[in-house]
Amino acid sequence: MQAASSALWIVIILVMLAVIFDFMNGFHDAANSIATVVSTGVLKPVQAVVFAAFFNFLAVFIFHLSVAATVGKGIVSPGMVDIHVVFGALTGAIVWNVITWFFGIPSSSSHALIGGVVGAVVAKGGAASLLWGGIGKTVLFIVLSPLLGFVLGSLMMVLVSWVFRHTRPGAVDRYFRRLQLLSAGAYSLGHGGNDAQKTIGIIWMLLIATGFAKAGESSPPTWTILLCYTAISMGTVFGGWRIVRTMGQKLTKLKPVGGFCAETGGAMTLFLATALGVPVSTTHTITGAIVGVGSTQRASAVRWGVAGNIVWAWILTIPASALVAGLGYYLSLVLFAHA
Repeated sequence: MQAASSALWIVIILVMLAVIFDFMNGFHDAANSIATVVSTGVLKPVQAVVFAAFFNFLAVFIFHLSVAATVGKGIVSPGMVDIHVVFGALTGAIVWNVITWFFGIPSSSSHALIGGVVGAVVAKGGAASLLWGGIGKTVLFIVLSPLLGFVLGSLMMVLVSWVFRHTRPGAVDRYFRRLQLLSAGAYSLGHGGNDAQKTIGIIWMLLIATGFAKAGESSPPTWTILLCYTAISMGTVFGGWRIVRTMGQKLTKLKPVGGFCAETGGAMTLFLATALGVPVSTTHTITGAIVGVGSTQRASAVRWGVAGNIVWAWILTIPASALVAGLGYYLSLVLFAHA
């Protein structure tokens, strides 16, 4: 009885840690969905975060839980997951998020979590415990998501420029100040739909490993879904203003029409990835779309030095979070030695 009670408390602690990560995901990645709408002046920062949080949560009613299934069952062999692996994975992701938030670097919370899972599992059972199909799909989209964002964002900008080529700039600005509300809402919907599911997948993985959920079930418990969507929405409300400044002002100067095209291109990429069950980075996606829009004006419109720093953060995210997660795994063996 005492052992069962102890296991329950450990699971509760780890679920709370996962919720903290989910909150930080929204906090850290709030810039992805609101940077353009704030930098173009369409919404004030407080209005923008509430607007984005609403659509983050609305995604719970729209998207299938395919991303949660990939994270929960498609990254590592189910038998390798235990409380120590989950603790290590969450520790790695949270520490990397704090570091990149502090320095205002828009890195990927998604890939920090994937890196955390990989690092903790490798620390326990070596690379043979990984499911390379799911990892390969995720790594592939590290390249594809910003590339798709870039292509779709730039194509949208070229198309819109051609359609409105005879319209006065002032009128175009007025039109797209309204339309940008639609594109920002769509992007926030995609953000919630893809990112909240990653934490759902981690909790699902934990519940299966500890016997609180059955491995054969097609979806996680309803309370995990509502909890994670609420946590990411609340994180968005509190926002990460350091990163908003980098994404919306330092990378390139956007007008409402550019913001609309970047958000629309990014939202299309997120909808596609979520439908395919791929846990992609909303950070990578919107950065690619913003750079794509800026490059259609002229190459010098993009601050390539800032973009280069962001790319380096992308490259380092998985190995850095994996390293911390490995250390977190061994720390967990000490903290929960009698579990």
